[in-house]
Amino acid sequence: MRFDDRFLEELKARLRPSDVIGRTVTLKRQGREYVGLSPFSKERSPSFFVNDDKGFFHDFSSGKHGDIISFLQETERLSFVEAVQRLAGEAGMQLPAEDPQAAEREAKKQGLTDWMDLAQKWFAANLRRSVGKAAREYLEKRGLPEDQWERFGLGYAPNDREGLKNALIQRGARPGDLVEAGMLISPDSGGAPYDRFRDRLMFPILDARGRIVSFGGRAMNPDDRAKYLNGPESPLFHKGATLYGLPEARRILGAESRGEQGIIVVEGYMDVIACQRAGLPAVAPMGTALTEEQMERLWRVSAEPVLCFDGDAAGLRAAYRSIERSLPLLKSGRSFRFALLEGGQDPDDILRDKGAPALRHALSDTRPFIEVLFRREVEAEPLDTPERKAGLKGRLRQAASAIQDKDLAEQYRRDLFERFDALFPRQPQQQGYPQGGGRPGPGGRWRGPPPKLGQTTEGAQAMHALFRSIEPVAAALAHGAVDDPERMDDHLEAIARHGFGDPALDGLAQELVRLRFSGRSLDSAAIRRHLAHSGHDALMHEVEKAAAKSGAPFLAADKPLGEARIRWSQAFDALTRVAALEQALASAKSGAHQAFDNSAFTLVKAERDALRRAIKTGTIWEDAASS
Repeated sequence: MRFDDRFLEELKARLRPSDVIGRTVTLKRQGREYVGLSPFSKERSPSFFVNDDKGFFHDFSSGKHGDIISFLQETERLSFVEAVQRLAGEAGMQLPAEDPQAAEREAKKQGLTDWMDLAQKWFAANLRRSVGKAAREYLEKRGLPEDQWERFGLGYAPNDREGLKNALIQRGARPGDLVEAGMLISPDSGGAPYDRFRDRLMFPILDARGRIVSFGGRAMNPDDRAKYLNGPESPLFHKGATLYGLPEARRILGAESRGEQGIIVVEGYMDVIACQRAGLPAVAPMGTALTEEQMERLWRVSAEPVLCFDGDAAGLRAAYRSIERSLPLLKSGRSFRFALLEGGQDPDDILRDKGAPALRHALSDTRPFIEVLFRREVEAEPLDTPERKAGLKGRLRQAASAIQDKDLAEQYRRDLFERFDALFPRQPQQQGYPQGGGRPGPGGRWRGPPPKLGQTTEGAQAMHALFRSIEPVAAALAHGAVDDPERMDDHLEAIARHGFGDPALDGLAQELVRLRFSGRSLDSAAIRRHLAHSGHDALMHEVEKAAAKSGAPFLAADKPLGEARIRWSQAFDALTRVAALEQALASAKSGAHQAFDNSAFTLVKAERDALRRAIKTGTIWEDAASS
């Protein structure tokens, strides 16, 4: 029985290695991995590691490395088919039905793979013959010594239309099979097939199981129209699902399983080879942007693969394209980081010029996904007008909404807006706070930003005097707004105009209004953290003390949320009414309000005074309850 790659990948995705292996090996959690005594050798100190994120085990005592299938093969002497059958039963997966046509297709693919292996051997032999002199000189110039050629399966395709074709036909191959595998080209005119790769340095492309499925060739002639040429889509090779260098990268990850190194995505064959020579687990897509399927394969190996690009404009454009394609797929524990190389050098250049330690250092300097995303949106256009700043905010909101995972999308939206706020900090409020060493302005209000508590003796005393004057009802309204920010939504314009009825709280009120208008869905804890970071911590402490004296029923822990919101709104409406009455009285005194006669003035003043007394004595809660 044969199993296709999709079935095997799904099987391994459903089962955690620590669960399967933990049935026979006692494992203990150690950071992001599990450790235990080797099942393959006798040892006293544990050197056997299992990594669920990367999907493998590695035994340092014996050098054995593999996945859950090979573990059962090694420990229970099962065949590959027997191991898969047992694991499929545990995973609740139905084994693929015996399909004669599928078996025939699989046998055909195996035959094509055999011809691929023979082609690689022929290319490798030519690299060492006289015909491969130019290719050898190129490798020497690129700093790749001969003892590394075999490791990466390098070879050379001579400038001969039928060299490979004749060599394989002599071994029994049929031209049609070689065309199907992508090694020959069949002319549209109907002529004889000929070699696809000619006068090229050859790189074998392996699938996840280490089988050669295609080739890539680098032209030796600088005038060749295609510098790099990959094999076409075939029964063996699916360009959008394959990553060059993946089997070797997995081996490196296994050898480094005690570290935190993630897989690295670079742009070309030689960059992959340079990284892997430096002990870095690197892969490359097939000359195009990463596909969704390639991303899924990367995430099976690493939670945060590193995407490496040149730090120039072209490299940034490539990074931004990767962001666009990957945004909808992000989830918790599934993202990317970015390494943006400076100086126009690629990994191969760095290895040759500065050595392996410099390359490892360059690729360890990574930036989180959200940082590069924010940079992309900021650089989209100048931000010199309110309209363009608003456009940036809209793009940030749209980028976050592209993430299909709703919880992660919300977290991105919050973080992006926080970065926006940091990029365009608001001017300090001109009212509502004491300035260290300053004096009250007109109306008894303080000007300037709040000092840190205790910053200066005079500033601390001024702040203490101001806090001491906070009206308990006003403090209760502010406290209630912070505890349940949605209470403010029907009153935002009124809060922006009148605050919470006490000048000491004007700055706090404006900050809360700004947060609600920003579109950030902050809960009470997040708002308190924001207020603490923006210098309102000491004020909130005084608000809480003053609110405790208010007797406000909406602050009671046992009060139903709906009722608490109604009572808060009633109290706020009373304070707003006081502000409106005071404004009317002030207009009447200045003569601006001609409709006021003495009796009207007396009635308005009486209503204002009654509301003031209710607020001062706390009877406002009784009035609100009966209204």
